[in-house]
Amino acid sequence: MSAAANKKLMQDIFAAAASPDPDVRDRSLFSASLADDAKWIVTGQYSWSRTFTGKDAILKDLHGYVRSRLRDRARTVAERFIADGDIVVVEAKGDNVTPEGVRYDNDYCLVFRFEDGKIKEIREYCDSVLTEKVLGRFPQAAVRAAG
Repeated sequence: MSAAANKKLMQDIFAAAASPDPDVRDRSLFSASLADDAKWIVTGQYSWSRTFTGKDAILKDLHGYVRSRLRDRARTVAERFIADGDIVVVEAKGDNVTPEGVRYDNDYCLVFRFEDGKIKEIREYCDSVLTEKVLGRFPQAAVRAAG
């Protein structure tokens, strides 16, 4: 796929998943666009820092746990897309609340690498202090395939 096509796909994924109407949100395009052996790398040196390897680990271990710590209205809204070859960089802002009523509106820089039309790797950069302050340490019990 071209840089323009990769960028368009990421724009479509974020538009569907971040709709202001929770009843319309659709994360299926993201799931369908992930390579089976994709990797999500949470950068840094804190409890969440690790590599989630495989589609199942990304969707269940990482996203599943994050969803358990947020109310149903959780979403991440893209603010900018930059594409170059097989890389698309997305600057985004969280719009989230925990079940305890605490806001979790982290800033993200997500670097997506494509291979054969699928998302092969995601590198996540965010405010790690905010993540642990609001969501807590990432539990080891929630990790099956993380490295």
